[in-house]
Amino acid sequence: MTDRNDPREPTATTEPEPESPLWSKQYRNFTIGLLLVVTLVAFEAMGVATALPTIASELDGQRWYSWAFTLFMAASAVGTVFAGRLADRHGPALPLLLALPLFAAGLLLAGSAPNMPVLLLARALQGLGGGSVAVPLYVMIARVYPQRHHPRAFGAMSAAWVLPSLLGPALSGLITEQLHWRWVFLGLAPFVLLGAVLLAPTIRRGGSKPDTRPTARPGLMPAALGAGFGTVVLNWSADHPSVLSALLGVAAIGSLWGCMRILLPTGTLSARPGIPVMVLARGLLAGVFFTAEAFIPLVLTVVHGYSAMLAGIPLTVASLGWSLGSFWQGRQGRFSREHLVASGFVLVVVGVLGVAMLAPEWGADRAIFVFWSIAGAGMGVSVSSTAVRVLGLSDQTERGFNSAALQISDMLGQALLIGLGGALVNLLASTEEPTLGVAVLAGLLMVTGSLGARLVARSRGIILDGR
Repeated sequence: MTDRNDPREPTATTEPEPESPLWSKQYRNFTIGLLLVVTLVAFEAMGVATALPTIASELDGQRWYSWAFTLFMAASAVGTVFAGRLADRHGPALPLLLALPLFAAGLLLAGSAPNMPVLLLARALQGLGGGSVAVPLYVMIARVYPQRHHPRAFGAMSAAWVLPSLLGPALSGLITEQLHWRWVFLGLAPFVLLGAVLLAPTIRRGGSKPDTRPTARPGLMPAALGAGFGTVVLNWSADHPSVLSALLGVAAIGSLWGCMRILLPTGTLSARPGIPVMVLARGLLAGVFFTAEAFIPLVLTVVHGYSAMLAGIPLTVASLGWSLGSFWQGRQGRFSREHLVASGFVLVVVGVLGVAMLAPEWGADRAIFVFWSIAGAGMGVSVSSTAVRVLGLSDQTERGFNSAALQISDMLGQALLIGLGGALVNLLASTEEPTLGVAVLAGLLMVTGSLGARLVARSRGIILDGR
């Protein structure tokens, strides 16, 4: 078992493995299934972000623009906890084989949505399914591959975003312009079901039983529901300022604080070194990056007059940067994971600076292609590193819980910051253009990212000092 006080990265002490076992005969079927599922989820993520400005305009739901992301992430938090508990108690196969059909149902409902409320309901359904995918895959990676190859496995997961990154935004924009945005959802649903069918034999053979008896953690599901509901209430309160909404917002903050103390490892909210600070860093990274990214297509289309297809290109270059960053981190042995995560924060902050420069009508719109690729590289370096560090420090009985905690922090960070960011943009928008709101939001996100870098760097110092 790994010593949790040892600042060094865990190393393998077993027999030498092949240089890259992911595609060896023993692991090939699982690797194919893993990459197929990640690729399908990636296509959905890239497509929705690109098509959403058009969707909101057609369904007269511009004011609810950020809610398409917020509800998805809030529902994902619930699905993640549920999947984590199922993975600990029954193995990772059951939650994964439930998640993909549920995700496909959300796609079908979104593709047939007659108005914005139905679309938001569909996004919540997609969140329940999508949130249940990552945790069992994380557990399977820890179970199937040798420990020293975990960085490469996570790198391969990020690399599975390359094809969706190259084709997803442009293809989604092209479909939106030439056919209809509904096909962004409807065209993907059959492939998700096909992925579930192809993945089933591999997962059943390798994930039908838990590793050991799971640690009892009472109150996880109520806490997940409370966190999801609290996120929605807080964002609604920010979007509808009044005395009543202020009171509701305060109550929601109290509820979220209590729920996160149950859902996340002890010490997460105080940035305790080790697993807790990595979980906190994951939420801050996701919140800062995806909040800024959510408004890039909107600003490019509304302020700078880009087409839907061209507005998706920054998302493409960011995902390519993410893949390269993840590939690079998988081959680094000189730097601690804390060092890599802190460096990733800095790169993301540099990328958000490009969003601030993009916001005005006279802003440097072309610079976003460079700046957002830098932000993507920062995410590739840091997100994979948080996963590697957390799994390396986790007991077998805690893998499901800690993997779920990473995802919950990720999702709640996005849901809270995107929702509050949307409320800020709506509040400061004096015209149809979101220029002022996006510029102010970018500044706040840069401050948040800088704080995250400092917390992670400080935790590394505490570990080395033995305090």
